[in-house]
Amino acid sequence: MAVSAAAARNGRAQVGVPRVLAAKPLRTFRAQDAAVAYPHPRPQLARLEQAGALHRPAWGYYIVVPQEFAGTEWMPALEATAAGIAIATFAPARAPLMGVSAARVHGAIPRALSTAIVAAPVRHDAIQLVDRTGRIQFVKRDTSRLDVVPVTTELGRAMVTSIEQTVLDLGRQPAIGVADDQIPEALRALLPRCDHGLLTDLADVQRLRSALARAEDWAR
Repeated sequence: MAVSAAAARNGRAQVGVPRVLAAKPLRTFRAQDAAVAYPHPRPQLARLEQAGALHRPAWGYYIVVPQEFAGTEWMPALEATAAGIAIATFAPARAPLMGVSAARVHGAIPRALSTAIVAAPVRHDAIQLVDRTGRIQFVKRDTSRLDVVPVTTELGRAMVTSIEQTVLDLGRQPAIGVADDQIPEALRALLPRCDHGLLTDLADVQRLRSALARAEDWAR
């Protein structure tokens, strides 16, 4: 007897992800992390992905699909995906969204980007996404010194550089090579929103006075 599409979707939605995996920060985990739930994770992860309970954004990474979207073609935004992959890769060290990705989260870049930028505590190769045309690029920084703030994404709470830190990072040279043409527009949107005392303090502490001057010049 044929099964209707609606029934098939309902059946997929009932497939459960182990609680220990569903509770991961930003609903994201690496394939090897699933060993806490399964003695042989990969067949089980493939089953859950096929059922629509997991979304695979990149090789070796999985995102737990929110229950209301289970069994659908749901896909989280690039910035949320990057934040999830970053925390799954580098925790407990923090690895916030930075640069143009932070500017986009702060509402200063309206157009969608194809590359997400993450500040990483150690060097890491870029991760190519398999669920879309895009990638995550990592920039090695002393992330403990970066000024960061929490933001709410569709996957949960993520960390992003503050508006002031983002202005300084956008003014750094050499440019990262991602959406460079959108940096002046982003700076014009961000600079009026800065706490200028904090901005100058960060520039002094991080030795980014020249980056601040460059950012202010580009924003004119």
